[in-house]
Amino acid sequence: MAHKFLVHHNGDSVGVAIEDIQAEQEIQGVILEDDSIITIVSKDFIPLGHKISLIDILKDDYVIEYREKIGIATLLVDGDHGLGQVAAYKGLKEGIKTAKETGIAAVAIRNSNHFGCASYYCQIACEEGLASIVMTNSPPGISPWGGKKAFFGTNPVGFGFPVKELPNVIIDMSASIVARGKIIEAAKEGKSIPMGWAIDQNGFDTEDPTAAINGAILPSGGVKGYGWALAIEILTGILTGAAYGPHVQNIYHDHHQQSNVGHFFILIDIEKFMPYEYFTSLVKNMLIELKEVPKKDGTDTIFYPGERREKSYQKHLSSGLSLSLEVVKDLSLLAKRFNIENPFEKGKCDV
Repeated sequence: MAHKFLVHHNGDSVGVAIEDIQAEQEIQGVILEDDSIITIVSKDFIPLGHKISLIDILKDDYVIEYREKIGIATLLVDGDHGLGQVAAYKGLKEGIKTAKETGIAAVAIRNSNHFGCASYYCQIACEEGLASIVMTNSPPGISPWGGKKAFFGTNPVGFGFPVKELPNVIIDMSASIVARGKIIEAAKEGKSIPMGWAIDQNGFDTEDPTAAINGAILPSGGVKGYGWALAIEILTGILTGAAYGPHVQNIYHDHHQQSNVGHFFILIDIEKFMPYEYFTSLVKNMLIELKEVPKKDGTDTIFYPGERREKSYQKHLSSGLSLSLEVVKDLSLLAKRFNIENPFEKGKCDV
């Protein structure tokens, strides 16, 4: 059985949390489906797509309330249909406490929404001395192998491993051949997408991102990606008690429906297996050997997952973030509607 928690939300605290989490992800150079950093919270926003504006989070004080406490290493979190970033963050923090006590923790989160990118939560676990596996489902985007209609979400999985004196190993990948955010971005910018990324509603390959959004993204590695999407769907959609497959609602299409996205985290306390310093040193040595493998012609450096992300993070910390004109337009409309200062007005910031 599991420890059970219910997440409640308060507008001010949620606004801060969503800003911190999403800004951190943007700084890492991650392309998000909801790439606007929007911190205002309301039930009646301008509908801007898959953003926090379409989620009712004006609820009671922001706490985690115990429902039931049975077992020692399993946690069940009810996100109360609020912000996915907040439910995931709270669940992760509770899971970290449990993993440090028991050696391992499994955290199941239901009644949630889009939580950003898995790498963010992996990085937090690394900073706490834990290895991690982070999974989530999402609204339908991938067709089953041989099908022409989307059934599974892009269902990403992240792995995090701390490393001594080097960037942590952070692996974050979706079961689709490409992140859905890249197709959405192409549609916003009026650009085409490469053949082989997606199919239209009739099952034909397409270069049109809008047709791809209405059709289906292809799984990564063909039938292997299909199996991966299925496994993640079972863990995040069924084991958590959340929705699965086509029953995960997409607020792009109907923001009156609750998405009921599910997340699943596995957290491992390295110290329970071997000394932390020894583990991180071993991983460091392995990565050094990996990077010394003879390179193919045209390859200057062999990178490991998480290395370029850290470089991007450090760069954006000093130089700031670049926002697309579409995002700037959305934020400016919100500022005007709610009569707040618009930082994008001439002379206030660089766009």
